[in-house]
Amino acid sequence: MSEKQINPVLKQVLELGPTLVFFLIYLRLRDRSFDVAGVEYSGFIVATLIFVPILLIAMGILWALTKKLSRMQVFTAFMVIFFGGLTAWFNDERFFKMKTSIVYGIMALLLGIGLLRRQSWLEWVMGELLPMKHEGWMILTRRLCFFFLALAAANEFIWRTQSTDLWVKLETFALPAALMVFLWVQIIALQKYLIEPPGDETKG
Repeated sequence: MSEKQINPVLKQVLELGPTLVFFLIYLRLRDRSFDVAGVEYSGFIVATLIFVPILLIAMGILWALTKKLSRMQVFTAFMVIFFGGLTAWFNDERFFKMKTSIVYGIMALLLGIGLLRRQSWLEWVMGELLPMKHEGWMILTRRLCFFFLALAAANEFIWRTQSTDLWVKLETFALPAALMVFLWVQIIALQKYLIEPPGDETKG
C-alpha cells in the first residue's frame, strides 16, 4: 500500500513529539517517587511508563493518516515497549537507559552483516527516499555502521558515568542531533553518487 502524504509539520510532530513529551514529563516528575502496590518507583520510571502509550498512540495516528510505518519505527517501538516493560518489572531504570545502546548496536550489527555479504541493507530500507548509486550506498552503509557503534559506546559511557538528568538531555537532543548532522554531512560528501531525477527536456 502506497504511503499517503500528510502535512510535513504534523508528521514531524508525530515522529518526534513523543520523545519531547517524555523529556517534559521527566522534568516534571524527576524529583518525585510514587508508591504503587507497596513498591516505590522513581519519577524516571513513571515517565518511562507514560512514554510507552504516548509513543504507541502517535504511531497509531501516523499509520492511520499515512497507512505506512517504517521498519525503523516499528523496531524502535518494540524496543521501547520491551525495555520499558523490563524497567517497570525489575524497577530498574538501567534497562531503559541501555535500550539506546542496544538499538544502535543492533543497527550496526545488521549493517555489518550486510557489508560482509557485500550488500547495503540501508539501500533496501532507504533506497526509495534517496536515489543513489550502489557504490554510494556501500560507502554510506560502512560509515554509518561505525557511527552507530560510536553512538552505542557514547550512550554506554554516559549512562554509566553521568547523572540521569544529563543522560535524558543527551538522549533527547544530543544523540539524535549528532546522527542527523552525520547523515547530512555524508549526503553532501556523497553528492557524486546521487542519481538526479530526470528533468524536463529543454524545448527548442
